[in-house]
Amino acid sequence: MLLALNTCGSTASIALGVADTHDVKILATAELAVRTYSARLIPEIAALLESQQAILRDVEAIVVVNGPGSFTGIRVGLSTAKGLAEGAGIPLIAVSRLALLANASLLPHVLAAVDAGRGEYYVGEYRNGENLGEVLLSGKETVAVATQPGAGVLVCDESRADDVSPATSACSALAICGPVYVQPPDAAEALRFAVKRFRAGQFDDPEALNANYLRRSDAEVLRLARAAAK
Repeated sequence: MLLALNTCGSTASIALGVADTHDVKILATAELAVRTYSARLIPEIAALLESQQAILRDVEAIVVVNGPGSFTGIRVGLSTAKGLAEGAGIPLIAVSRLALLANASLLPHVLAAVDAGRGEYYVGEYRNGENLGEVLLSGKETVAVATQPGAGVLVCDESRADDVSPATSACSALAICGPVYVQPPDAAEALRFAVKRFRAGQFDDPEALNANYLRRSDAEVLRLARAAAK
């Protein structure tokens, strides 16, 4: 049995699954509304396990999406995953949200982009599943990279609503790139993505694992600015 957590976006999701020979059979899923992660994540995990008449000790690995995205969401999800992994001695696998987006595109060469606010984007370049780099870029920089010859097709993390117009979306500045829009990946997709690493025994060290923020939080920026002014 595998447990996955994805708390990087405007909604959080949890999934339980069982790895079979070729894929993962999803047993149960749950979603959490924004601003409820810290209060509801542990109880929802417990409820999901109970629905399968299972306990935490039955979980053979925990998969966590460690960013980029919401600073608070990432912190809650990652700290929960690390705490459960260390407390129960369960192996941990961290996956990038950008890698999930790139994988969902089914394209051999892709730029995966997520709105980072402030007119910026989290951008990851992937070729045949290999991470060629993940960075934080301005809108102009993202467009420039995406329109270069051979840059591949931009995959933009869009709203779950299928009728959202590209002109009114958070990623409207990227419409010139002709992006392929995909829905935000959930915890079930993270399980399917991580199953190869699970079978290969490629786990992360909970003590050494950090969040994939790609940029400093507002608090960190302010703290550094104050320190520089002294």
